[in-house]
Amino acid sequence: MDRFFVIHYNELGLKKGNRDYFENALCRNINSVLQDCQVERAKRISGRLLLPLTANADVSEIKKRLGQVFGIAYFGEAWASPQVVENLETNAWALMQGHPFNSFRIQAHRANKNFPHTSVEINQRVGAYVKQQSGARVDLEKAEMTCWIEIVEKYALIYLERLPGPGGLPVGTSGKVVVLLSGGIDSPVAAWKMIKRGCTAVFVHFHSFPYTNKESQEKAKQIVQLLCHYALQAKIYLVPFAEVQRHIMVDTPLDTRVILYRRYMLRLAEQIARREKARVLVTGDSVGQVASQTIENIDVISRAVSMPTLRPLIGDDKIEIIEIARQIGTYEISIQPDQDCCSLFVPKHPETKANLAEIEKSEAQLNAGDAMNAAMESAEVLSLSLERVARSAG
Repeated sequence: MDRFFVIHYNELGLKKGNRDYFENALCRNINSVLQDCQVERAKRISGRLLLPLTANADVSEIKKRLGQVFGIAYFGEAWASPQVVENLETNAWALMQGHPFNSFRIQAHRANKNFPHTSVEINQRVGAYVKQQSGARVDLEKAEMTCWIEIVEKYALIYLERLPGPGGLPVGTSGKVVVLLSGGIDSPVAAWKMIKRGCTAVFVHFHSFPYTNKESQEKAKQIVQLLCHYALQAKIYLVPFAEVQRHIMVDTPLDTRVILYRRYMLRLAEQIARREKARVLVTGDSVGQVASQTIENIDVISRAVSMPTLRPLIGDDKIEIIEIARQIGTYEISIQPDQDCCSLFVPKHPETKANLAEIEKSEAQLNAGDAMNAAMESAEVLSLSLERVARSAG
């Protein structure tokens, strides 16, 4: 029997008039992820995707990669059978008999309404045959083994295992965002959540080299490289921020430095967003987690830019964020020690309830325009993907 992966999605089916757009995007993403895995191109059929397998296909690697493609609800390795009920009986049993089981169920779905038997009739016919051959009992609630049968346009597909996908929407279907990436635990998770909703992410990492070492830059690159398993490809701007910080340190009150750092970071990120034709900024803020993330400070920081700033983690506990970071693989990178630019020249007791008028008054005394321009001009830009790291000028 020919082998396929049958791939299902949830939300795409709700898109009605845009369904073709989302399905085609998911096909492209799957084909991109699996281009070196000895498979043919994924194709749309009867409300699902089919991925034909060659004899040399690395099934375990394909399963691993499909489990990271946003837009997939679940998938399974399936065998094709002729659309004849007697063939369904014998082929289902041929697959099942290689596994021990005392109870089972058949779950058929007839997408091709030209097939003469209903889903219930298929369940009954195949179930009776398997019961006769195996002696196992039918259990519709807690079966030890489930055999799925899907009748589509050209095939009857039979499979014994459903693997969960990550859900979400296909990357590239929800617009472009610019993510402020610190190198800590939170911002990579915020980025992952936006990528899961179909966004294309451009990353911005601010560093204070040469006042700090390059460890934070290396961490940021490692994190983005890892997130490419979900994002497929990404761009990261490494922006020197030390001179802007120096102006803030010299000319403004000690307790407001972090607020000012964050406002100027947002301004630079907004410039990058306009260059990249992105519509929103994304940060890893969570209310009350650190001094700069009180409601009052978030309000004052946000007012530095006109572009919306999304905060996917705003109501999450740290434990929840760490759990996702572990799940997606960024946690072990994030906890590596580094010298973060926001830890440079930071007061022991930072302002927790910033006043916008006072912050704007402090900014009026700054002469950081040249430093901001220099930061943009000196930014290093990297284009990363699953396979390559390409360097380009900022």
